[in-house]
Amino acid sequence: MKAEAWVFGILTVFVLIVTPIYWIMSEDPTGTTALVMTFFLSLLVAFYLTITGRRMDARPEDRKEAEIVEGAGELGFFPPYSWWPLWCAGTVSVIVLGLVFGWWLFIVGAGIGIVTLSGWVFEYYRGDHAH
Repeated sequence: MKAEAWVFGILTVFVLIVTPIYWIMSEDPTGTTALVMTFFLSLLVAFYLTITGRRMDARPEDRKEAEIVEGAGELGFFPPYSWWPLWCAGTVSVIVLGLVFGWWLFIVGAGIGIVTLSGWVFEYYRGDHAH
């Protein structure tokens, strides 16, 4: 976690330096506010990664004397293809169109949304990719 903490720490310092320069050159309150929020967000992530890195054992990536074989093994679960995000996106568009054209279309979209979101959440409990 040390490398990640350093990356976000450097980003925090960079945004801290750039924000007043941006304000002086442009006097744009919207962009300056976005940069201030970016500073606090990167500071939060850097702080979290630093604290987490101190609490957990060093990963092979964090140790100089580590061997390549120490990083071998299962890295996690990577889901195969899924059609559910497409149907959920279509449902969101129906809901937004319902806000434009009428509440009846919004209600139909919300009903379809319950089905599509449930399908996406529970897709690995049945079918070919169940585990």
